[in-house]
Amino acid sequence: MKEIKAYIKPNMLTNIVMALKDFHGLTGLTISKVQGFGRIMEDARHRMVDDLVDYVPHVKIEIVCKDDLVDKIVAIIEKTAHTGLSGDGIIFVFNVETATRISTGERGESAL
Repeated sequence: MKEIKAYIKPNMLTNIVMALKDFHGLTGLTISKVQGFGRIMEDARHRMVDDLVDYVPHVKIEIVCKDDLVDKIVAIIEKTAHTGLSGDGIIFVFNVETATRISTGERGESAL
């Protein structure tokens, strides 16, 4: 199993969800509002105001899936989030050791 974490621009979220919603094998996703800055701090448009930093808002999409689905899911996110501008986002893929469905006790891929 793999976990895909994608950090994207908030205005791209609906397009990405619509592109993923009918993808066969996708069992769900989690969306979180996050903030931060990327490789070039000047592009982050942050400023100091009373010791607070105003970071750029982003959305984090988290998906846990079977190994054979990773490349297709990453390709959908990459294609849909791409604008060609700096700050389009980044996608990470991690190994997942196990998963346990709390309601049934299923473990591994069957828990997805």
